[in-house]
This record gives sequence, structure tokens and C-alpha cells, in this order.
Amino acid sequence: MDKIRFMTLGRHIYEQERKYPEATGELSDLLHDLSLAAKVISLEVNKAGLVDILGFTGDHNVHGENVKKLDVFAHEMMIKAMDHGGHLCVMASEEDEDIIHIPEAFNIGKYVLLFDPLDGSSNIDANVSIGTIFSIYRRVSPDNGPGTMEDCLQPGKNQVAAGYIIYGSSTIFVYTAGNGVHGFTLDPSFGEFILSHKNIKTPKKGNIYSINEGNYLYWHPGLKKYIKWLQEEDKESERPYSSRYIGSMVSDIHRNMLYGGIFMYPADSRSPHGKLRLMYECNPMAFIIEQAGGRASDGITRMLEIQPKTLHQKTPIFIGCEEDVLMVEKFMREYDVLKVE
Repeated sequence: MDKIRFMTLGRHIYEQERKYPEATGELSDLLHDLSLAAKVISLEVNKAGLVDILGFTGDHNVHGENVKKLDVFAHEMMIKAMDHGGHLCVMASEEDEDIIHIPEAFNIGKYVLLFDPLDGSSNIDANVSIGTIFSIYRRVSPDNGPGTMEDCLQPGKNQVAAGYIIYGSSTIFVYTAGNGVHGFTLDPSFGEFILSHKNIKTPKKGNIYSINEGNYLYWHPGLKKYIKWLQEEDKESERPYSSRYIGSMVSDIHRNMLYGGIFMYPADSRSPHGKLRLMYECNPMAFIIEQAGGRASDGITRMLEIQPKTLHQKTPIFIGCEEDVLMVEKFMREYDVLKVE
């Protein structure tokens, strides 16, 4: 194993920036602000069992889901950390129905931030790993005014950076700016993210599958056949696969990216459009996994090619090792061909 030299997140961001003479430093500043928000949220998550912060607020978010107190804290902290830097023109959050306007004195920045403040929050009270997911785009509206909905509704292929922060046994900040995927672990003794996972590459094929098998009855028949195929014994194709499902998307994908595997949250007969959000969860995770050498799709279309129509659009997702995603696409495609015939 190569020895990783002592490298903080801040130093890494600025070293990457120096490779591009045209860089202005604004994206680096954005990532630095995000790391600050991550530290504050991490601190609150880690002490959540000691203060009156766990449990529901009694409110519902735009999706009709119960809102946890930590969701609210993380949402507000992200906004406070990001809306006065002068680098953003608009933001959007999974917890907010509309776009989030930047204060007038700071709203002419050239970047757009979309985020899920606390992914996997249904697991908060069970002390399961949860995370923050973010996505950064360049604005497409005129640069002499506030950002618009058009700035937010861009296909994932337009992302300039994306990342996630996992709050678990340790806090890990993983990001890509289009030049590989790098992970940094928070050292709480002096409050810095230190490079721990340099240039992450996911295997071409894994041996883990992650899906909520309780929904099997409602799945596409091709997906049912694929899951049964994964469970068959065949030494040549290294089956059966192991089933590992946390129920926190960011944690499942992080594990599978490191060890090799596929995460699936399909559409089904009850949720024909899927349940995960394209803009806040699927696009940023797809950008990251592609940069690590993997693949992400909705079962038919490359995830990053999908043109969003609404801010809170939902989608199915199949994401992970390239060969595994291609295989599930093949099963679903072949079944549909047989059905048509």
C-alpha cells in the first residue's frame, strides 16, 4: 500500500486548483465552506444522544415525510455556511419546496449548490451512519442578477463538483471536481479533514448487492430475475453475491464503491417513478461513482444524461461497479423485449 502523505482537505483542494491556470479559486472556497458546515453538523450528530435534538419536529417536508430535528439543523447550517460567500447565485435543498434565494448583496456568484442536508435520516434514532450529499453546477442564467430555477434544473453531466459527508464511526468527506474521487477523514483532535482515501477506484465487478428485498413483490420482473441470478451458485461468475443493505444511500454506496458492489433503488408498481431524488441524491452520487470508474443509470438511461423537469423529481437508480450495472440493465431490457414479442 502506498504511503499517503499528510494532506488536509484544504491543501488538497488548493493544490488541485493550481493545476489550472484559469482557476479563480471560487470553487475551492465553496468546497472549503462545505467542509466547515460538515464539521459543525458532525459535531451535532455525534452529541445528538446527549441533547434534546433527536426525534421529530412534528412538521413534514415537501415530500410529506416527518422531519427530524437533525434534518432541520443540518438544512439551516448548510444555508448559513454557504449563502454569504459571494460564490453562489442560488441554492436548492431536498427539505425546501422552492429554490433558496441568496441575500441580495451576495447573489451574483457563478455557482449553484444543490444538497440533501441529511441523507438516511430515518436511521438517526438507531445510531446508523447518515450523511450530507451536495452537488455544484455553473449558473446558466445571466451573471448580473440572482439565480433562477433554470440554474438548478440542469442535467447531472453539467456538474463541476459533487460530494458527500458520512457521519459514522468517523466523519468522512468524499468529493470529486472531475479529476478523480478523494476521501478525507476528520481528525477530531485538531478539527481537520486528513486525506485517507486517495484517488478512489471502484472494482469493475463486485460481489455485494444492496436493495430493500422487502419490496420484491412489486418489482419489475427483469429485476426479480436478476436478484435470483445473483443468489445462484456459480464459481465462474463469483456468485452468489452477498446482500448488504443499510438503508442509508450514502453509506451503502460508499461501502460498495470501496469494496465493489451495486446499490439499487428501483421503481416498482407502487412507486412507478422511483423514490430517490434526481437532483439531491442520484446525480451527485452518479457523478462520484463515474469518476471512480463505475456506472449509474435508471435502468435504461445514463443517470447524468437525464434532463430534470422539476426540482424534486424522483428516479429509479442502479449504481455501482460498471459490470454489475450493465448486467441488471441487460436483465431488465431482455425481459421487456420478450414481453413485447
